[in-house]
Amino acid sequence: MANALYPKWKETISQADSNSALNSAEGTTGVYVALVDTGTYTYSAAHQFYSDLSGVVGTDQEITTKTQTNGVFDGADVTFTSVSGNTVEALVIYRKNGGAPTTWPLVAYIDSSVTGLPVTPNGGNIDIQWNVSGIFAL
Repeated sequence: MANALYPKWKETISQADSNSALNSAEGTTGVYVALVDTGTYTYSAAHQFYSDLSGVVGTDQEITTKTQTNGVFDGADVTFTSVSGNTVEALVIYRKNGGAPTTWPLVAYIDSSVTGLPVTPNGGNIDIQWNVSGIFAL
């Protein structure tokens, strides 16, 4: 699978749904990234919410210092600390809101052009450095 924006999230953008915005405040809500084992999870265009994911490894991290310029979404690099578990081959970006995981929309699936992936966790940190041209473009 190549990098992709989830079609259900793109639908919410076209409908101006408030749950599609990526400019939410940082903290308990915001834009997060999960490490994913593709031996357990397979991308599907039908997936819509965080509850559709399986194979999440480690503790999801928030993407801070978000910017959106000329349709390009970017943010600060992310460090996952003390990661153990299955091999990580992909990242999934999602928008966390005040509701349950069944309401957190999946935004992007990224499995190529990520320095350091795949990686087998060994209890240490996993650093994700986003491409200098941004995380993804619309």
